[in-house]
Amino acid sequence: MADKLTAVKGMNDILPAESGQWEWLEAQLRDLMASYAYRNVRTPIVEPTGLFVRGLGEVTDIVEKEMYSFEDRLNGEALTLRPEATAGVVRAVVEHNLLYDGPRRLYYMGPMFRHERPQRGRYRQFHQVGAEALGFAGPDVDAELIFMAADLWSRLGLKHVALEINSLGQPAERLAHREALIAYLSANESVLDAEAKRRLHTNPLRILDTKNPEMQALVNDAPKLMDYLGESSLAHFDGLRALLDAADVSYRINPRLVRGMDYYNLSVFEFVTEELGSQGTICAGGRYDGLIQQIGGKPAPAVGWALGVERILELLKSQDLLPAAAAPDVFVVVPTAQAAQTAAVVCRALRAVGAKVQMHAGTADGQGSMKSQFKRADGSGATWAVILGEDELAAGGVAVKHLRGEPGGQATVALTQLGAWWQALQ
Repeated sequence: MADKLTAVKGMNDILPAESGQWEWLEAQLRDLMASYAYRNVRTPIVEPTGLFVRGLGEVTDIVEKEMYSFEDRLNGEALTLRPEATAGVVRAVVEHNLLYDGPRRLYYMGPMFRHERPQRGRYRQFHQVGAEALGFAGPDVDAELIFMAADLWSRLGLKHVALEINSLGQPAERLAHREALIAYLSANESVLDAEAKRRLHTNPLRILDTKNPEMQALVNDAPKLMDYLGESSLAHFDGLRALLDAADVSYRINPRLVRGMDYYNLSVFEFVTEELGSQGTICAGGRYDGLIQQIGGKPAPAVGWALGVERILELLKSQDLLPAAAAPDVFVVVPTAQAAQTAAVVCRALRAVGAKVQMHAGTADGQGSMKSQFKRADGSGATWAVILGEDELAAGGVAVKHLRGEPGGQATVALTQLGAWWQALQ
C-alpha cells in the first residue's frame, strides 16, 4: 500500500461541515461591500517576487522570513505566492490604468500564504477579505472604511471588538522620528532583545510593537511619532477623529500601532479582541498614499483594510454566533430501483420551485431498507421526507412526512401537485 499523503502543515482542508459557515460569512461580506458600492477584483495567487520586495519593504518580516518564493523552472523568473493582496491590487490598478476615469472602490477575497508557526486562527495558507479605496485623499474615506468594518461586526452580532487608531505621518516626519528613536534605543541597547537589536538600524519602528514584557517600559517611554507630525498630518488625523466622533464610533489612540508593511502613511487602524489570545487583531489597515507610484503608476492616494476569515470564524464560534449547518429541505425516499426514474422527476420538480432536495441513491447492495433511508433522512437535517411508495405511485402520488418537531402522520400529494404543495408551505 502506498504511503498516505497529507496536506502541507499549516494549509488546511475546509470540509463540508465547516464550508457552509465560510459561504455564509462570504455572503455577508459580499452584501456589505455592495452596500458601500465596492466592486470585486480578483488578482493572481502568484506574483513577481519584486512586487512584494518593492511594495512591502525589503527588511519587513514578511519579505525576510515568511514569503513562499521560488524560481520558475522554465524561464528563471522569481515568483512568490502572495503573502497579502494590497500590492497585487495596486499592481492590477496600475497595469490596467483603472484610475484613468476617477477613483475606485474595490474589494477582494481569497487565500494568502506566509511561512509562520501555525497557531489558532493563523495558518500558512490563510484567507483574507479586503477593501481598497484608491484615488481618495481625504480622511472621509478612511472613516468610511472604518464604518464598513464596524457595520460588519454589527451585522454578525460580534461583541468585544475594539478599534485602535494612530497616525504614521509622512515619510519626512517618520524619518525625523526614526533618527530620534534609534538614538533613544541605542542609548538603552542593553535592554533590547536579539530581535530588537537586529531591527535597530533597519526597521526600528517595529520594535515598538514588541510583545516582550521585559521591553515594555522601554518602548512606553520611547519618542512618540505623534510629536513629530506636521500640521497637515495632524489635520488629517484630527479630521478622521472628528468623523468617528460624529458617527459615535468609539476608539483608542495607540501610539505604538505601526503595522507590518513599509507602505503605510498617515492613518492606520486595527480592530482587536481579547478573545483570541495573542492573535487579537481581526481587521487592520490604513492609508498607503505612496504605493501606487512606488509600483510604477502615477502618484495617487489610497487606503484600505483586510480581515482574516479564519480569525473572524474563530471569534464567531467563541461567541456562539455561527449558523447551523446547511440542510436540505426535502429528502426523497426511494424504496425500489423501479422508482428511480420517478424520483428524478420528483426532485427536478421540487428544485424548480426553490426546494433544496437530497435524493437517496442506490448502494452497491441495493436501494437500502426503508429504515436505513429514514435514518439517512433524519441525519440529513431535512424537514420533509417525500416517499415514493408503491401504493402511492400506483395512484399517481407520493407520501409526504414532516420530520421535525411534533410527530405527525403522512399525507398523499399528487405528482402533478408537488410544486404547488411546496409553494403552499412557504
